[in-house]
Amino acid sequence: MARPTPSMTLALLQARESAMDFFRPHLNRNNITEQQWRVIRILWQAEEQTLESYQLAELACILRPSLTGVLVRLEQNGLVTRWKPENDQRRLCVTLTPKGNELFDSMKDEMMRQYHKIQQRLGPEKYRTLMKLLEEVQQLDSKE
Repeated sequence: MARPTPSMTLALLQARESAMDFFRPHLNRNNITEQQWRVIRILWQAEEQTLESYQLAELACILRPSLTGVLVRLEQNGLVTRWKPENDQRRLCVTLTPKGNELFDSMKDEMMRQYHKIQQRLGPEKYRTLMKLLEEVQQLDSKE
């Protein structure tokens, strides 16, 4: 019987875990989970630092029910504000607070140092190739 081909999805998960090993100590020192950091970073990068919850869930790769818990904890810590627009109470918007901005600003340099370490270890060309390939995988349409 032929052996199955290596699992791309498992290799991606294992690579993610290896990459996260660079960032977890800094997240832990700041009492922030990986999911919370993704939300903070995405909001920081967003125009006006506000997104609707469904957009945030999609961009952060967090299921909506799980995102609710993440947002509750971030709001309790004063890092985000959740609110509903007056003209459409069905929508839930999330905004980074000044405290959330301060946290991002205090963490970003160390996070960038860790990205730089990864880039150095892979080499600039391999890093660019990796990022390009990952972007291509993200654009694949399974329905074609």
